[in-house]
Amino acid sequence: MRYSGIRDGLFIRRINRFVAEVDIDGSTEKVHVKNTGRLADWLVSGRRVALADAGRDQPGRKTRYSLIAAERQGGWVNIDSQAPNAVIHEALQAGRIVELPSVRSLRREAAFGGSRFDFHFDDGVREGFIEVKGVTLERGGTALFPDAPTARGARHLEELAKAAESGYAAFVIFLVQMEGCLRFASHEAEDPRFAEALRQAARAGVRILAYDSVVSADEIVIGGPLPVTGVLPPP
Repeated sequence: MRYSGIRDGLFIRRINRFVAEVDIDGSTEKVHVKNTGRLADWLVSGRRVALADAGRDQPGRKTRYSLIAAERQGGWVNIDSQAPNAVIHEALQAGRIVELPSVRSLRREAAFGGSRFDFHFDDGVREGFIEVKGVTLERGGTALFPDAPTARGARHLEELAKAAESGYAAFVIFLVQMEGCLRFASHEAEDPRFAEALRQAARAGVRILAYDSVVSADEIVIGGPLPVTGVLPPP
């Protein structure tokens, strides 16, 4: 996916989960943060950031710009929590997910049990559900999810396991919103419940996939698959 109206800025401080202050051409401006995670590695005073111009005329909007990426070791990390679904949607339609090369129909926000999964798909042979998680945390070459406890994320995995046990194909795709990571793992030290839910989902037959991304200030597209470590494969 590509953004329009990109501006450079220098991060100053985060006021709350949704709003930060950024220096834009010498002026301090409040901007919308499109991710409620901690992002402590990226939202650092003086860090170069990329801002998408949303315009001034959207009803109810209080900020002109949204913070969508931060500079990282000469590259960028995309921090837009809405981007992973859009990127995976594009990749599925283009046959870029090697485990799902021929999806015929794709529907967003599909209900099952007490949850709504990101996608329902049909590839002519099977139908099933896909849940997408964006990853913005990296340690020593390992992409980690989550960066803060997520009871909602664990519940999604538990419901996805039920879907697999009911005969549906079920996938969770972790999209790493940066380049250069070598592997993916659940961040068990941060959220042991999520890590255990991921293992249980794998045992139930859920496919656990991870992909990295090709990221610039104004674009993010899917990269290649990453090995998933620390999760038991389906029996």
